[in-house]
Amino acid sequence: MTDYSIIINFVYVLSATLFIFGLKLLSHPSTARKGNLLSALAMFVAVIVTLLDQQIISFELILVCFVIGSILGVIAARKVAMTSMPELVSLFNGIGGLASLAVAYATLVGGENLSVFIILVSFVALLIGAITFSGSIVAWAKLSERMIGRPIAFKGQIFANIALLLGILLSAVLICAQPEIATWHYLAIGLALLMGVMLVLPIGGADMPVVISLLNSYSGLAACAAGFALENNLLIVAGALVGASGIILTNIMCKAMNRSLMNVMTSGFQAVQSSDMKIEGEIKPLSADDAYYVLEAAQSVLVIPGYGMAVAQAQHTMKELQELLESNGAEVSYAIHPVAGRMPGHMNVLLAEADVSYEQLFEMDEVNPRIEGYDVAIVIGANDVVNPAARELKGSPIYGMPVINADLAKNVFVLKRGMATGFAGVDNPLFFKPNCRMIFGDAKETLGNLVRQFAD
Repeated sequence: MTDYSIIINFVYVLSATLFIFGLKLLSHPSTARKGNLLSALAMFVAVIVTLLDQQIISFELILVCFVIGSILGVIAARKVAMTSMPELVSLFNGIGGLASLAVAYATLVGGENLSVFIILVSFVALLIGAITFSGSIVAWAKLSERMIGRPIAFKGQIFANIALLLGILLSAVLICAQPEIATWHYLAIGLALLMGVMLVLPIGGADMPVVISLLNSYSGLAACAAGFALENNLLIVAGALVGASGIILTNIMCKAMNRSLMNVMTSGFQAVQSSDMKIEGEIKPLSADDAYYVLEAAQSVLVIPGYGMAVAQAQHTMKELQELLESNGAEVSYAIHPVAGRMPGHMNVLLAEADVSYEQLFEMDEVNPRIEGYDVAIVIGANDVVNPAARELKGSPIYGMPVINADLAKNVFVLKRGMATGFAGVDNPLFFKPNCRMIFGDAKETLGNLVRQFAD
């Protein structure tokens, strides 16, 4: 080992340590920004040291790509709305998978006298990278409503998936036997891309937070395999950290959806549930003016945000109302369901943007045991995560899913544009409960009306 190699590996160890500290800081909102910056700094240092290794084909090309990527990143960070953040995260996962796919392909095509181990790990990186890329594109299309969000299945889907698996295994054998033949590489890439599509198509919109965290884990595993192919220690560590954290987050999401990790990972092989159950009853609409009188007398208020709050960009107005309620003597809390929104932590990010104190955010398991004590529960654009059908209707597709028991509060105000179902496509009996009042209209305008009532 040369002196320069010793320096590179020392910097890699330092960067890996910074990655771990960065992940630790990401565990709390108050330190998350520092953790992100620390991890970015670690990767920047590692990339610079790697480029000094004198084994680079074209510094000019790398510099051009660096500039283009930086410009695109800045534009995306500044221009993409919070409502589109889940789609952006899906694209990021897909790009990570595509990068691992490109590295694996270059290793297989450009390498000479490759060992069986290098061929196998390169194939794994190629396979997972392709699945991550195409699966992320489908997830992006569903989240952005460029395709229908409900599960998409067809007759014989299980057999098609089995045939794909067998084809992928055959391509692996062919690549190991004749790694120099490009046809086998194209065959493997094509089958893996199709497998990614087939895995995500039958997953419904309500499961998208699970899918995003799982694809994030896939992108890390692909990077880890690419690290083995390149014999790059830091890429192995970074990929393993992303893969492990993604799996942990996926497990948390699965528990929130009352599904096992294996169930999610093999969902493309399973029959998709559907339900034509219709919930009927009497809707009791309420004006914002009348809601004000109830809130004025309330001593405890629970806010349950959902994707509708993101669409209406109502988090800042809710913060204003929160401050007015508190000045009126009420205690205000927020109940956060793990899969509220379209990606893990979506509601936490929105509320942090509005400077809502983290101490006022409570998880579902903390709120449910004492929810009957709240005078008012305000549901802002949430649907599936407060649907009592998960407890009451055994025939419902979401039966058994842990939800926030908003219907058990003394009064429930649902801020909603209309009576459309949530992303899961399931009717909500909460809207017909005797203690529930529907306040129709744009959530931001409704909350703004309440703010003006309190301010007068």
